[in-house]
Amino acid sequence: MAEEFTNLVEIFDESTEKFSDQPLFGTKISGQYQWTTYGEFRELVNHFRGALASMGVEKGDTVGVIANNRVEWAVGAYATYSLAAKYCPMYEAQLAKDWKYIIEDSGAKVVLVANQEIYDQVQSFIDEIETLERVVYFDGPADSEDSYETLIEHGKKEPAEAVSPSSDDLCGFIYTSGTTGNPKGVLLSHGNIMSNVNSVRGLLEIGTDDVSLSFLPWAHSFGQVVELHCLFAMGASLGIVEDVSTIIENLGEVRPTLLFSVPRIFNRIYDGVHKKMEAEGGIKKMLFDKGLANAEKIREIEDAGGTPGFFTDMMNGFYDSLVFSKVRDRFGGRLKYAFSGGAALSPEVAQFIDNLNITVYEGYGLTETSPIVTCNYPNNRKIGSVGKPIPGVEVTIDPVEGYPEGTGEICVSGPNVMQGYHNLPDKTAEALGDDRVFRTGDLGRIDSDGFVWILGRVKEQYKLENGKYVVPGPIEEQLKLSPFINQVMIEGTNKPYNVALIVVDEESLTSWCEEHNIAREEMLDHHDVQQLFRDEIERVSSGIKGYEKPKKFELIDEEWTPENDMLTPTLKLKRRIVMEEYGDLIEDLFNEEREAAA
Repeated sequence: MAEEFTNLVEIFDESTEKFSDQPLFGTKISGQYQWTTYGEFRELVNHFRGALASMGVEKGDTVGVIANNRVEWAVGAYATYSLAAKYCPMYEAQLAKDWKYIIEDSGAKVVLVANQEIYDQVQSFIDEIETLERVVYFDGPADSEDSYETLIEHGKKEPAEAVSPSSDDLCGFIYTSGTTGNPKGVLLSHGNIMSNVNSVRGLLEIGTDDVSLSFLPWAHSFGQVVELHCLFAMGASLGIVEDVSTIIENLGEVRPTLLFSVPRIFNRIYDGVHKKMEAEGGIKKMLFDKGLANAEKIREIEDAGGTPGFFTDMMNGFYDSLVFSKVRDRFGGRLKYAFSGGAALSPEVAQFIDNLNITVYEGYGLTETSPIVTCNYPNNRKIGSVGKPIPGVEVTIDPVEGYPEGTGEICVSGPNVMQGYHNLPDKTAEALGDDRVFRTGDLGRIDSDGFVWILGRVKEQYKLENGKYVVPGPIEEQLKLSPFINQVMIEGTNKPYNVALIVVDEESLTSWCEEHNIAREEMLDHHDVQQLFRDEIERVSSGIKGYEKPKKFELIDEEWTPENDMLTPTLKLKRRIVMEEYGDLIEDLFNEEREAAA
């Protein structure tokens, strides 16, 4: 067992020395990936630490950053940690009012930004925010005193000695998504983060031969801790995605062995592969289906504690060579592990990825828990569950009205639990209580083997008119298995049944309508399209109880995004905002049904 780290600066010191010549970050420049080594990264951090110190950044200060994943983001982070200061990440996709709120609330002294456009907006905050003194931009020209390039050169000439923070020192803020109001600044210490990093190092066999394609934002706890800090601690490499739209292309270029993702991306893989096989048809489709059935048979045997027979195992090798390896080639050909978090992954999707001989490890956590609470890991895995608590973490279940014994709110205690919410003592007390047990707001249960199963959000739970409780999240994830459903929101609070708002998958539906000679302008209201969606809802609803299925739906073609404020930057649905925007339309669905019944 490797010696445990106590702060992020120790990771930096050990990894950049031990893996000095190993590639750390890959960035696509002029059409190909170019790699920064651990040793080169050490030099950049040392120089930028000098630059931050020259700007007056010292222990306890806050450095903000507004940028997507890039080498400079990580340089800024580790330079900040090594001054015992706090790093506060934000998203490029956030609105300027959100940046301003977070910069002011966190008390940021310096803010690092991606480009000229963001620089101009944030620069205007200096006169309005008392603590803000300097804005630095990564893509700034060399002749600007506020450009990253200029400040790196400055730091070379005025180096600053690194500080080793204590485990209790704060390393940063991560602001929660704010689905119901202003985001809350979660205060995380070096010890909080290290408890996660040390656990992952002990549970997963990841090393210098491993590579990930980094597209989960480091501004979010999952991407930052599980991918950036953990892989950095284990000597692995991270190829940084160009853009979310180029993920498939970049997978082929980086050829990762590891994929860290949220269900939305895995759903796209599931949908994309099935569409491709349906389109090809014939013997390819037949072999694909038979291969999946054989893989499913193997899993059932292994789940029951048995060992697959010679023929079944041999056929798995045959299908893998002939079919599944070709699918994996689309992802670079080397992918062996897929890690899912951020929300519950549909069991059908998890089983499908696993059937392609890409081992799926699903986990669970929240920003307030640094983030990992539970995970599946080698020799301890149940597909559909989120695994067992990681070492040092305890999970208990607090009963919730309307659910059977053993099911309730998931509560977490351990070294990963946050220090609190910044400037919000009442919210901190409400979340942690006197015993520092964090109430997650998630519904779940623990089975007899110690595996945790997530059932949805307590706050999203509502009661139908007949008294039955509904948790919409898992139902929505199940419905999204239809290739025609891009996004969906279920609602039925105090109503006799559920209804659904469905954002259609434009590509799939347009193609279907062209085949059926339905004009684009008639697409959403056409009776054949309406029947298609009724059939699709029924087809993918096998695991949904009868009273949970939506009886009515409305099709819309405006995608919900962070830009139109329907999603958080981490792509969680802002139910309150969607309800405000579409409330009348939802109410009409209920009225229509009642009028018809009358």
